[in-house]
Amino acid sequence: MKGLLLTLLVAASVAAGSCGEEATAPAEPGPLPNAASLIPSAPAPQPTPTPTPGAVPDEEPLPATPGRPADAGDVASAGCGEPAPPALARIKVTFHGSQSDRVLLDATPLVGPDAAYCRKVGFTDGRLYCSVRPEGHPERLACEAALVGRAADTGRAGPTWSANGKRCSGADGATWCLNHPDNQFLTFAYGAGRFRACAANDVCGEITLP
Repeated sequence: MKGLLLTLLVAASVAAGSCGEEATAPAEPGPLPNAASLIPSAPAPQPTPTPTPGAVPDEEPLPATPGRPADAGDVASAGCGEPAPPALARIKVTFHGSQSDRVLLDATPLVGPDAAYCRKVGFTDGRLYCSVRPEGHPERLACEAALVGRAADTGRAGPTWSANGKRCSGADGATWCLNHPDNQFLTFAYGAGRFRACAANDVCGEITLP
């Protein structure tokens, strides 16, 4: 009896479903998206700016331009500042070195007698005569050039050299001299005799080699 009743109930349920609107069949599921595509992509890395060679950041001060000493070819590249040297007093010619066949002579312009000037430029030993600036001072060549002028034979800043009265133009007899290629205040002396260095105003100094 119970089995019959269950069968009738099932039949009634089927009949009721078939009498209404047809049930919409579920849509076929689409393909599942790739799991990797669901992960958000990281932003593309931006290149680090490359600094321009020689560029100086705005916050850095620009470097000061230092002065530079004059060289033998350009005595105007450094000026002769204060204190200005007094008049040229004499030229001191000294032995500066030797080789087998020649010696090197050096001419140093001296000013004075002026103890106050010598003290101002750095000579504190009470001397009355001194060079225009101490050795190595960046203004020394410019100050010496202002006093001595230019050599008559080379046109360079420095004295005109001679050997026994003859200009330093090369071999000429047993005694002769040759201007140094880089410095007019130096000369190569050959043989024995009197070697002189004279400024453009005819103030001279000399040395005698035996």
